[in-house]
Amino acid sequence: MSKSQLVDGALVEWGARLFYPDNRIVHARTPRLALGPISARMIRERIEATVRRAPQVMVKATGGGRGMKAIAAHFRYISKNGHLDIEDDRGVVEQGKEALRDLQEQWRLGGSYIDDVGARREALNIMLSMPHGTDPLTVLRAAREFAKDEFAGHRYVMVLHGQQANPHVHLSVKIESDRGKRLNPHKADLHRWRESFAERLRGWGIDAEATRQPTRGGFRREQSLWQVKARADGRLRNWQTGGKNSSAVLRTGQKALDAWKQIGLALASSEIAEDRQLAREVLAFLNDMPLVRQARKRVPEVARTRDRQIELPPARHHPTRDIDIER
Repeated sequence: MSKSQLVDGALVEWGARLFYPDNRIVHARTPRLALGPISARMIRERIEATVRRAPQVMVKATGGGRGMKAIAAHFRYISKNGHLDIEDDRGVVEQGKEALRDLQEQWRLGGSYIDDVGARREALNIMLSMPHGTDPLTVLRAAREFAKDEFAGHRYVMVLHGQQANPHVHLSVKIESDRGKRLNPHKADLHRWRESFAERLRGWGIDAEATRQPTRGGFRREQSLWQVKARADGRLRNWQTGGKNSSAVLRTGQKALDAWKQIGLALASSEIAEDRQLAREVLAFLNDMPLVRQARKRVPEVARTRDRQIELPPARHHPTRDIDIER
């Protein structure tokens, strides 16, 4: 086996653990949700985007209505009571209270009847967001493609909120499809949706990534949507940015760090100059990870030697050989 094949093999092995843990090929109810095989090229692209800190997409499930009253109220909220364009799954774009009432009746009577108040959830509300500075119309185009692929056979509506600091699209999906099947998303589905949305954005020329927090070396407590909005409005007084310190979180972070080190080893041993340069960028990224910086502050023996940072062994080492954080 050639040196380049060894490097590519190590990248695929450790990159899969880092970027696609547990569920690269999702055992989902719909085949279209699977993401396909992993290649060394894909891993290099994910590495480059992550170490240069490409903007991270946000895909958040914000609840859903258990009856038509709740669904209609959400329609009014996301459309500002009919003042904003509301687009449905057929591509029809409308405004006004009459359009909202028409959509409400379409959802109520299409398929299983939806009563005003029900015991089961009949809609799934999702928010697709990008950081400040992203073109709002491009976010909408990417959201449109995302919804068409992921929710084919379901009724849905979407509304762009482009005037806020972070441009985002509110997407409301009818849980029951036209064939009577119901959505039941899990955590793995939410992350796959992030990857799918990021891919659509990149297709429109927007730099976007969907790496997990442990992959970026982060460990902060994720905020609920109401907390994000309340803080933005100045209504959240006791907001804290404390990190999550559970053993499970730390173990996940350590696994990600181990995978990064093996990727750095593989790139450093490559005969390709661009790979060796990327290894140096990986090294700088590792040493700036919040998890690593926090460890240096908290662990006494590390604190005494703060000048020592994570280092990659010389290129002569095998790409998958283990190394320690500190020499």
